[in-house]
Parts: sequence; C-alpha cells; structure tokens
Amino acid sequence: MRVRPAPILALLTVLVLLAGCLPTTPGQESPPPDRAADPTTRITGSVDPDGTDTPEEFEQDMKASQLIAEQYWQRRLGGSFQAIRQILPYERDGELDCAGQPLPRNNAVYCSAGDFIAYDVNWAFAAFQQIGDAFVYYLLGHEYAHGVQARLGIRKQFTIEQELQADCMAGAFIGDMARQGTLTMQDDDTQELADGLAAVGDDPGQPWFAPGSHGTPQQRFQSFADGYERSLTACGL
Repeated sequence: MRVRPAPILALLTVLVLLAGCLPTTPGQESPPPDRAADPTTRITGSVDPDGTDTPEEFEQDMKASQLIAEQYWQRRLGGSFQAIRQILPYERDGELDCAGQPLPRNNAVYCSAGDFIAYDVNWAFAAFQQIGDAFVYYLLGHEYAHGVQARLGIRKQFTIEQELQADCMAGAFIGDMARQGTLTMQDDDTQELADGLAAVGDDPGQPWFAPGSHGTPQQRFQSFADGYERSLTACGL
C-alpha cells in the first residue's frame, strides 16, 4: 500500500479469507508518559524485496497512516474533530500504562486517558516485515477508530461490540481512502490484509460476552469487509 494521489491499482475484493483482530482494549483514565520511544533506534530488520525491510520504511508508513487517519476523520466529523494527541511506541512490559494498568508486549491499544495510541514497536515492526505495509494501515486505523468512538461517546455494553465496530471503521477508512485515490492498493495488499487479520482473533470457545472478547475470525472478517465495501453507514455511523 502506498500513499499518493493516483488511481486505484487494485481494490480489496478478495476478502473471503479475512479474519481476526488486533488484541486491543478500550482506553481508561490515566495520563500518558512524558516521552515516546524512537522505533528507529530499537528495531532492526533483514533485507526484504517488497519494501518492508527497514525501520525507516516502517516509521514512514506509521507516520503516513496517522496523517491519513487524521485527514479522514477531520473530513467525516468536521471542524470539532481533534486528532489523537500522541502515538507512542514502546518495547517492554509495563513501560507504558493506561489508568495505572501496565501495557503488555505484543499489543496495540488506544487509551482515552491522555488520548494516546500505544503499540509494541518490535511486535509491530516484525508484523510489518512478515506481512507487509498494508498491516500498518489496519493497525493504526483500528486503534484510531477507538479514539473516534471515545470522541463520539460510543460505549457499547460488551467489548466485542466495541471491537467489531472499530474493525468496521478501519475497513471504511481504508476503503474510502482507496476509492478517492489517497491510498493506492497494490497487487499484494489484499493478501497482506488477509494474512494480518487472520493472524489474530479470539481462540475457539472464547465466550462472546466475556470482557476482552474481540470476536471470531469470521466476525472480524465480516465487520472489516462491511466497512470497506459500504463505508461508515455499515458501522452504524
């Protein structure tokens, strides 16, 4: 996936394999840490011919996805919209916390307290290398959706409802920006998104009503696909 004002090269149409979700949790009340870690000083990678091999490329895609998400939601919500205050990478268990709750490794989260998104930089960079740059746009898009939910005062009864809506909103973000040409879907982006979504999701037997449930792979797929194909109306917005 690349950011440039160009016609769409390929639409996200092969969606039957999509599933899963990032292990996120809605934010709680706690001030953010004072500084962000620098991912370029903490991550290393081997050469990969698809252009997802260096920390610099990863950082560029993270920044691009943030700027495009801000642009997208500014247009959708109007002049009252305020961008999420901080995007914070971290690398150790408990390095950051939300409402006094330490954030674990291998995770990404929106925390409403202090209004920040935090992500394990080593985990995200490894996924970037192994899956591709399209994964970064989904990662940021899903977490940004939680920030928008907070701004709109959306608070579902069950975690799974909150998460499925965020998946739908991430799909709308990617789909709408691709249709208008801000994002160019490349030939391998469909498979990258499929791989990224299929890599995570609730284990079989996870109760849908349990706190922290995100949904089955099939539910995750359907929510993302609905948003991608039908924009925010599919998400109840």
